[in-house]
Amino acid sequence: MISEVSVTELRDALEVGARLIDVREADEYAEARIVGAELMPLSTLAETVGSIGAGPVYVICKSGGRSAMACEFMASVGVQAANVSGGMMAWLQSGFEAEFSQ
Repeated sequence: MISEVSVTELRDALEVGARLIDVREADEYAEARIVGAELMPLSTLAETVGSIGAGPVYVICKSGGRSAMACEFMASVGVQAANVSGGMMAWLQSGFEAEFSQ
């Protein structure tokens, strides 16, 4: 079972220095992203997961599906990860700060 957090919990965690991994593809990340989020697409996670360390990290995607899969994979290799419920859609709907492409 993976840990889930709300976008409000994520915002609070980011304010105290939490690490956020965005597992969307580069084009999605370029359109809109949370300031400080590290791009690590799910499609390449098997090759890049070693750079994460033990965690803890928060993991986000568009709506929560890919990030849940990423969290399951991370847990299988010993990374403590929490899925952001609702993903970027929930983050943006909540009106929280994001960077957008020009």
